[in-house]
Amino acid sequence: MGAIDYYTYNDYAQWKGDWELIGGEAVAMAPSPMVTHQAIAAELIRLLGNEIEACDACLVLGEEDWKIDEATVVRPDVVLTCNEKGQEHLTKTPEIVVEIVSRQSARKDEQIKFALYEAEKVPYYILIYPNETKAKIYRLIDGYFSKEGDFFDEEYTFEGLTCKATISFARLFRKFRKR
Repeated sequence: MGAIDYYTYNDYAQWKGDWELIGGEAVAMAPSPMVTHQAIAAELIRLLGNEIEACDACLVLGEEDWKIDEATVVRPDVVLTCNEKGQEHLTKTPEIVVEIVSRQSARKDEQIKFALYEAEKVPYYILIYPNETKAKIYRLIDGYFSKEGDFFDEEYTFEGLTCKATISFARLFRKFRKR
């Protein structure tokens, strides 16, 4: 990028390639995700989309920029966002944020984004581990993420969202289990 140590959204908007901007720092995204990563994201978008089909207020999106402020723009793998139609990018805190964890993204997803999403008061943060066909769900309680559990085949119903939603992890991971 250059000798500048602090970037803003105006800088970010000019960059080519896949970047995120976290606290004014340019963060290169990992190379193009593996097929399993993309397939799990697509399946999750389909499952959540079906869950909220009757809800006109919410959308399920994949890899959409979320402009948190002038120094922070992230691109979660999947989000459930409400009352956000007609924008160039996300500007409101999503109700669910999902990151699909790879070896290259683990530190960023489990530590940096974990803290960022907690500070932004994301109601639910899900980390998905494709190689283990496992999801960890965190729920924001009193301003901090509390782990709801590890999910392999279970269903989880999200409480307190604008639209009712349940994820069946058996359905999500069905095609990706090692036989």
